[in-house]
Amino acid sequence: MSTNSHRVPSARAGGTRRPASRPLTGSDRAKRRHRRLALLFLFPALLLLGALVVYPIGFSVVRSFFDASGDRFVGLGNYTEMLKDPATRGALKNNAIWVLVAPALVTGVGLILAVLTEKLKWAAAFKMLIFMPMAISFLAAGITFRLVYEQDPERGVLNAAIVTVHDAFDPASSYPGAHPREGRDLTKEKDGSFATAASTVPGKSVRLGLVGILPKDLPTDAKPAREAATRPDSLSGAVYLDFAPKGGGKPGVIDPGEKGLPGVTVELSRGGDVVGHTTTAADGSFQFSGVSDGQYSVRLPAANFAKPFNGVDWLGPSLITPVIMAAYLWIWAGFAMVLIGAGLAALPRDVMEAARVDGAGEWQIFRRITAPLLAPVLGVVFVTLVINVMKVFDLVYIIAPGPVQQNANVLALQMWLVSFGGGGNQGLGSALGVLLLLLVVPAMAFNIRRFRRSKP
Repeated sequence: MSTNSHRVPSARAGGTRRPASRPLTGSDRAKRRHRRLALLFLFPALLLLGALVVYPIGFSVVRSFFDASGDRFVGLGNYTEMLKDPATRGALKNNAIWVLVAPALVTGVGLILAVLTEKLKWAAAFKMLIFMPMAISFLAAGITFRLVYEQDPERGVLNAAIVTVHDAFDPASSYPGAHPREGRDLTKEKDGSFATAASTVPGKSVRLGLVGILPKDLPTDAKPAREAATRPDSLSGAVYLDFAPKGGGKPGVIDPGEKGLPGVTVELSRGGDVVGHTTTAADGSFQFSGVSDGQYSVRLPAANFAKPFNGVDWLGPSLITPVIMAAYLWIWAGFAMVLIGAGLAALPRDVMEAARVDGAGEWQIFRRITAPLLAPVLGVVFVTLVINVMKVFDLVYIIAPGPVQQNANVLALQMWLVSFGGGGNQGLGSALGVLLLLLVVPAMAFNIRRFRRSKP
């Protein structure tokens, strides 16, 4: 019996045959060598990523299941406490406002700036100017805007401008807070004015002494107080600072050294109706001439003593979140403008030129051609800003004063406050961090998916 000279390949368990291995070629060896070399260079980055991102996330998740001391396992107790806390609910509400308003606002402004810069001769310089805030840290930007929003016009730039414009049309009073001495002849009315308690008649002189003014705050043209000369058909008097500089003066009497109050509006009323008005001279004297017989009352309107306009309370509870968003817009508008501008530069110009030839206006071109073609870029910018505003912390912490910080509170700030800002409960803070991560992850996944789709 003859036997075959070729050996039959042995079968493995299951009846399948092992495929014959292909010998490695030089190209395969080069690919493996390049792959090992790439992993070698990636290892430091992967090590840092694991140490600075993966490990802290894992530790925070584990820590969120323990109490403030970290010794007792509380399960979902921190998450339950977090959702019951009014401060956390307020932070969630403010985060929702940020997500709904800030990204759309910044993207819209960036789109407008990007379109307008295409028409500017010095577009590069303008873009650099708008993008410059991105080079400033959020800490420095927050301190800057905290000073800009200060209510005191002597410090707050914004209120200084507003007060200047306001006072140009409605000048401030020279004697804010001035008032008569208690128990004297002037009584305060409902609108803040002061009027003589007793009626007077022509030929009489009325002394209207006021206090509540520092001598150094008197107008520079103020002279020693003096009553105007009386006549039978006139009613005169003086408005003065009833305070002797060296003491010893008598209330209700014009003592030596007491100054008149110039520029005070004085009204003469009869039966509740104003029948005349005048302004005091440099020595505080005033006079109503041609006054008929009868009973009159002398009145000092409230406008003489109104407190000066100090601008808007930008850092108050009602405006704190919008003004912080304005600071955020100032910083990030340049980022949106540059990305959208890059998308504009890549648009096919022949389509726009064809539309212009067909008679389309610039608004029609923008609405029907530019905006639809820019939709992918606008989506990336918008989602990136959503991720960013979910984590906003620096501006809120620095700009919002302590008394109104809870009105502007956001999740990132609440996480810091309960962990390190006096709360001392890192278990609850870790739960807040996990919640913030869960809210950010969908937007990050959406952005990564868009990036993958845009690959050629």
